Amino acid sequence: MPALTRQAEEFLSWLAVERGRAANTVSAYRRDLAAYEEFLRGRGLTLATVTEAVVEDYIAFLRAAGRKPASVARALVAVRAVHRFLVDEGGATDDPTDRVGAPRVPQGLPKALSEDEVERLLAAVVGDDAVARRDRAILELLYGGGLRISELCGLSLPDLDLEAGVLRAFGKGSKERVVPVGRLAREALEAWLGRGGRAAMAPDRWARRGDAEAVFLNQRGGRLSRQGAWAIVRRYGDRAGLAERLTPHVLRHSCATHMLDHGADIRVVQELLGHASIATTQVYTRVSSERLREVYDQAHPRARIRGSR
Repeated sequence: MPALTRQAEEFLSWLAVERGRAANTVSAYRRDLAAYEEFLRGRGLTLATVTEAVVEDYIAFLRAAGRKPASVARALVAVRAVHRFLVDEGGATDDPTDRVGAPRVPQGLPKALSEDEVERLLAAVVGDDAVARRDRAILELLYGGGLRISELCGLSLPDLDLEAGVLRAFGKGSKERVVPVGRLAREALEAWLGRGGRAAMAPDRWARRGDAEAVFLNQRGGRLSRQGAWAIVRRYGDRAGLAERLTPHVLRHSCATHMLDHGADIRVVQELLGHASIATTQVYTRVSSERLREVYDQAHPRARIRGSR
């Protein structure tokens, strides 16, 4: 990846230190800014000499390169942020992105699993060995608690209070929240943490300091990675016949959608998922409305036009 200018590096440091953004978020901004500055260098420009027309040219360049609308919009977020930072810090007098409109992004709705499909997925975990216990606990927590995959893999033993039925999760920007652990998820966790479960995967000597407290371990005795957890979800999705439909985030979608289907207050779901804005959670109300319409059309005798008598 090309080296960034001093101004861009200062912006990324501010993003991490002052705004507390997660390392993955900062890395994404770094990639977008590296591409942007490469574009500017090709035209003999710097961040300080960019005009509104240049930003619009960059958007057109990304579109011509085949970037999807969501990808272009994300790139523009990074471009806006660095220019606003320069203005705020006195490194520029004008923000060239101020009047540039954001690309329209078609809003896709999350494709939640049905409740029957979730049951089928969980039933795909068979056996009582350590691997089966771990995998069952992972699936129950992702669905039952609506956890992000990074939150699940980041869980440490002190974060669990199974007697109280709660856990502590660290979401985006290291924001902490308390998540209820339902009965089935608690039972799965107790089985995994009990005799014949996690201890069977624990090594004689821990390779890294943080692994000793990790809730979920890989078969080498280290903390389970996001890639490892993702592969576990995909494996059982294949077994359950869900194939390409299933990802860890689909289980999070399904948790939110099913709670709203059963009458949960949207503010409660927002708190459970750790959404900073209620607008993010409101996406799921549209999913549930579609589900309501589907059930209505199937069940009500006067919902659909029938053949003439």
